[in-house]
Amino acid sequence: MRLSRPLLSAFGAVTLAAGSMVWSGAAYAAGPHYVALGDSYSSGTGAGSYDPDSGACKRSANAYANLWASANATESFKFVACSGATTTSVASGQLGALGSSTTLVSVTAGGNDAGFSDVMQTCVLNSTSTCQNRVAQAEGYMRDTLPGRLDSLYSKIRSRAPSARVVVLGYPRLYTIVDWCVGLSNAKRTALNGAADTLAGVTRQAAGRAGFTWSDVRDEFSGHELCSGDDWLNAVTIPIESSYHPTARGHRLGYLPAMTASAKTAVKNPARTGLRADA
Repeated sequence: MRLSRPLLSAFGAVTLAAGSMVWSGAAYAAGPHYVALGDSYSSGTGAGSYDPDSGACKRSANAYANLWASANATESFKFVACSGATTTSVASGQLGALGSSTTLVSVTAGGNDAGFSDVMQTCVLNSTSTCQNRVAQAEGYMRDTLPGRLDSLYSKIRSRAPSARVVVLGYPRLYTIVDWCVGLSNAKRTALNGAADTLAGVTRQAAGRAGFTWSDVRDEFSGHELCSGDDWLNAVTIPIESSYHPTARGHRLGYLPAMTASAKTAVKNPARTGLRADA
């Protein structure tokens, strides 16, 4: 049987369209090209098993980014988060890992800008009123200055990785407030938890302005803060820089589920990856 020319043309068009759909589906079904940015809460300071090549950045094999990449079929994984990083140093020292092929980014940033280390040192070593005043100063910075710094960083991330889904993860509260727990007074702990809430609100709003995905970890850590009896955070410890950072369990049971929930739809939308059904 001979096919008419119109029928042959129609058959060819359908075949071409089907081939395009198969190619496009295979392309965005591939694993993500993942880049992990951020500060010590992303690098895994406090979680142990550090990559010796990471030096002072203290990138841990137990960090949520490493755990997520190990559990998912990534096409590529670049882990450049660094202990002590601020929004400025993330922008100047880490964004070279991003590119047009990047499809997934995670980042924590802002805590060091607000003086996390100095706030904690002040509250550990000084009076309740001194602690509360220092926390109030940090909260003022969070409200007045940090939004602009986050906006600048997020804009640069988007410019470097225009097709990526970007997950902005927050920070947990440090304490469960109980009647008795060795260490800081409850007044200090309440002030520090309030600062964590302020930081979460500011970061969430900045992520929203950028069109990024906000992942709040306070719910994952709820009931596992310091003084809970099932802590996923280090108290004052040696080495001192590990203090008040998530433990390996905190990354595995707190940050990893938060990252997994936020990243599970990555690269599903072809419009966000530059792919089209008729490409």
